[in-house]
Order: sequence, then C-alpha cells, then structure tokens
Amino acid sequence: MTDPTTSPGVRADVWLWAARFFKTRSLAKQAIDGGKVELNDATCKPAKLVHVGDTLRINRGEERLACVVSALSEKRGPASEAQKLYVETEESVAERARRKEDRRLTGGALLRPDSRPDKHARRLIQDLKKTL
Repeated sequence: MTDPTTSPGVRADVWLWAARFFKTRSLAKQAIDGGKVELNDATCKPAKLVHVGDTLRINRGEERLACVVSALSEKRGPASEAQKLYVETEESVAERARRKEDRRLTGGALLRPDSRPDKHARRLIQDLKKTL
C-alpha cells in the first residue's frame, strides 16, 4: 500500500459526486459543510483530499453508509463504474438492511388519511400553517 501523503488524491466533494452519492457537486459540498460526511472518523471539508483506503461515513436523510475508497476518479461516469470506486462495509450493509426491514414493518411510521381533505378540513390546515 502506498503512503497516503505522497499518493495523489481527489477533493472529497468531487469524489462523492463522481461516486454518485450526490447528484451535483454543489449538493456534495452542502452535505460536507452540514456535517453529513466524515472522512476517517473526523469532520471533513470539501477540499480535503480523499485517498485510496480512506473510510467515509455518509448520512443522506434516513440512509447511513460507511464505505472504503477503492479507487479515485474526478469524472462522473456510469453507475456501474461509480460502484467500483468504493466498497461498502459489511456492518453498513447489515445496518441498512435492518433499517429497511424496520421501515417495512412499521409502514414507514406514516399515518395516512383515508381520503383527501374536504373544503372545511383544508381551510383548517391552511389556518394552522399560517399560525406556525
């Protein structure tokens, strides 16, 4: 394994975009600035260089991913190529499967109404939104 200090690296926001974790570089940068991405168990900045072998923890909404960088790229390619840039850890895969099963069993914890609100209910909802 090469020394990370001498090996070339790629900016974290560029790599996250190229690996298709985020649709745009701007969204990747916002996620990093918002503390949703950790590089080697430490906070990260968008310009931080990512090297092969680094560990990334990514939070996207309800989804939590932990992966190891296996290749570097500055260009966004097809999804099949992007999946070769990282390897998701076994713990992360197991945790995501467990969370998915929990959401399936609880129905996503959403209480859906039986029908659309009528005129009276809609006005009550609008009034409630105005007070908030």
